[in-house]
Amino acid sequence: MTAIAPLHFADPREAAGLAAFLRRLLHYDRAAAVRLQAGGGALAVFGRPPSFEVLAIRTARLVDAVDLDVTVSAGELLEGIEESAGKAVVPDSVTGPPWAGVLPPRGGWKPVPGLPSADGIRGAVAAAVAEFRSRDEDLPEERRTRAERDRIGREIWSRTLADTGLPLRAGHAAQSLGFLPRIPGEELPVVLFASGPWLRLRTPYGSVALRTVPISLSVAPGAAR
Repeated sequence: MTAIAPLHFADPREAAGLAAFLRRLLHYDRAAAVRLQAGGGALAVFGRPPSFEVLAIRTARLVDAVDLDVTVSAGELLEGIEESAGKAVVPDSVTGPPWAGVLPPRGGWKPVPGLPSADGIRGAVAAAVAEFRSRDEDLPEERRTRAERDRIGREIWSRTLADTGLPLRAGHAAQSLGFLPRIPGEELPVVLFASGPWLRLRTPYGSVALRTVPISLSVAPGAAR
């Protein structure tokens, strides 16, 4: 197998941001894999935290115009990041999970109006979490099952943010993955885009994307390597 040259980031903070993203992914899935795509001096890292049913995307600027498309272990990639040096060693490829073969399109994105502000999204997520806890606590003992809790969760997190069609779980994912940080004295810009059946919530710290029309991963294209 041909070794991949280390990635050199344009700023050490890019390496630190990627490392933080990988740690959050691994919190939800210790065996997580990520797909890396690089070209034109930019790196995109795709992951899929199972709790949210969305794709999470973190980008970083590179010193060199590297061409790369490979799926690797998130844990091994994290181990290969040297934050102070601003570089990362890319581990050997792995057999990609089905979602790695069904990524959002690279172009054709158009803004979607009506998305709440970052504070509005955080508030909606906080209210949903509080509602879930309240309804969970109110369940009689005979109904306190995983199936019933999952049903309540699906009902709450499938609601949309305003009239955008974006499920609330996408906002929850963005907050949980560090894409909606609170910055004192500054309102974080958040934008919603659409391309075909895809929606993408983007902030300066990362994006979450999902298909509004589900696809059967059992018949997805061959996993990327």
